[in-house]
Amino acid sequence: MLDAPTSQSRTPAQVAPAETPGLSGLLTLASSVVVVAGLYLGRQVLIPIALAILLSFLIAPLVGLLRRAHFGRVPSVIVAVVVALGVILAFAGLIGTQVAELVQQAPQYQTTIQHKVGEVRGFAIREMSGIVGRMGRQLQSASNNPEAGNPAAGNPAPTAGAKPIPVLVQQADLSPIQLAGSILGPVVSPLATTVIVLIFSIFILLQKEDLRNRMIRVFGSGDLHGTTLAIDDAVGRLSRYFLVQLGINAGFGTVIGVGLYFIGVPSPLLWGTLAMLLRFLPYLGAPLSAVGPLLLAAAVEPHWAMVIETAVLFGVVELITGQFIEPMVYGRSTGLSPFAVVVAATFWTWLWGPIGLLLSTPLTLCLVVLGRHVKRLEFLDVLLGDRPPLSSIESFYQRILAGDPDEALDQAEILLKHCSLSAYYDDVVLRGLQLAAGDALRGALTGPQLDQVKHTIESLVHDLGRHEDIDPGVPAAPTVALATVAAAEPTEAKAAPASTAVIPQGHSEGTVLCIAGRGPLDEGAAIMLAQLLQKHRLGARMLPFDAVSRDNIAALDVSGVTMLCVSYLEISGSPAHLRYLLQRLRERVPGVPILVGFWPAGDATLRDERVRAVIGANYYPSTLRQAVDACLEAASCS
Repeated sequence: MLDAPTSQSRTPAQVAPAETPGLSGLLTLASSVVVVAGLYLGRQVLIPIALAILLSFLIAPLVGLLRRAHFGRVPSVIVAVVVALGVILAFAGLIGTQVAELVQQAPQYQTTIQHKVGEVRGFAIREMSGIVGRMGRQLQSASNNPEAGNPAAGNPAPTAGAKPIPVLVQQADLSPIQLAGSILGPVVSPLATTVIVLIFSIFILLQKEDLRNRMIRVFGSGDLHGTTLAIDDAVGRLSRYFLVQLGINAGFGTVIGVGLYFIGVPSPLLWGTLAMLLRFLPYLGAPLSAVGPLLLAAAVEPHWAMVIETAVLFGVVELITGQFIEPMVYGRSTGLSPFAVVVAATFWTWLWGPIGLLLSTPLTLCLVVLGRHVKRLEFLDVLLGDRPPLSSIESFYQRILAGDPDEALDQAEILLKHCSLSAYYDDVVLRGLQLAAGDALRGALTGPQLDQVKHTIESLVHDLGRHEDIDPGVPAAPTVALATVAAAEPTEAKAAPASTAVIPQGHSEGTVLCIAGRGPLDEGAAIMLAQLLQKHRLGARMLPFDAVSRDNIAALDVSGVTMLCVSYLEISGSPAHLRYLLQRLRERVPGVPILVGFWPAGDATLRDERVRAVIGANYYPSTLRQAVDACLEAASCS
């Protein structure tokens, strides 16, 4: 018979079931399918338009420069397009000339190529001979099997087949029109696309303001401010991206060309130019640009030293560019995550082929900008953008909720490189604890989960004990006079420097009692305050709320106490219990200043001066930093 459930058994936490998609979600899904289908079916028209927009972004700075030089709108656009066309033709002519020289020199490399091919062939023949030998031995052992070739055993012997009849396939002679089409087709199609792109670019540059206004009218006439911000954000990011990418790729090509020149690879100008152009293709550009120089290096020198040097050159330059320069520069230029770049390259290549690979990053960047400014498309920014999906506070709360102090400590170490310990406690830890306290009041956190959060906070604070409460890079200042914070309003902890006051000698032996409120997580705030006070040479110890209850306060050790600090994450309901708590403390330790801290922001009720007068505390800080300053001031005045 099954045992009946006991009162100690707990139902495990369950995730709420997924909601049935509503009409809005279904319409969004259907619209996405229609858009993807339209992009695929209309690629013959959309690809030239996308290339024209890309070209217009590249030459827009030149148009602006000409306009500032008092050129008219139309002459500026025409001159910029002609210059862009001239640059394209110059690159094409340079590549063509270099390729022609390589073709003329190809017979000189024939002996070296034959020697290298012979080496590779000999190696392959030796390997194949070993494989054939092993197969022969296996067949020899199989032939000794008496059942081999026995039809009764299911292994019929092969029979000689009929001699095959040779078949000759000959194509019919092409007509002059078909011959001209086969020759001019591969040339006319790219030329026609280039002409269409140039025409589109001219019209886009001439009608730039008009197109912007029409987009605002279509997509955001009800919110001119938001739509204008979205367009400006997209244009600014795309312009910076293209400018930075052009600069990085030009530097990459220059280094490659110079390196190949010193290595001795022929036509280094050609390979440097191709390296610059091909690197516009994400991920595939650099490997593709290395194929030609590697093959040529193998053909020039009988040995393999030049091939190895060329491979090392491309590998080192690409490693430095991709792993150090690009992350440092692109981090403030695009806003795309590495995952987004990979997904975009795969998706747009599948949709539009090689041109899609070239346009993948700019198009995905536009989607991310839309996600940042359009509420219904926010998921695009979350999935593809480089902004953290969770804030520091949310990430911290998620880690302590999971009982993972190591990852919380790792996050803290990163943040403490830019802020003081008290600022980290105020801006991250206390706000995360406030989220936990709110969940506890709603009943979302069970008893074991609360115990886990408390244990994680204690471990984190203990591990952070090796950090001093100073701003990184700011030297310690001499003793300063501290203004009273008796009625301090909540402020951002990051806005003020860390406390640098030093208490007079002789007061360091005093004790500040950091008393936790009656909330489930108030002890965490009291532990942090006690730690900060100790770092500023004040003796401090933490007391739980039970230690100052009506039954236990008489046994409280108050020897050497110079100040009392009561910590609350929040006050629920009437603060009457706080007033009675302070009355008990004053009776037990008369004449000692009392500080009541509400972290991280003061309760609205206690902002009333009349309520504060009834409660009777001396200080009401809203941050741990203000609490430390108040304790230091009290110690210096005593």
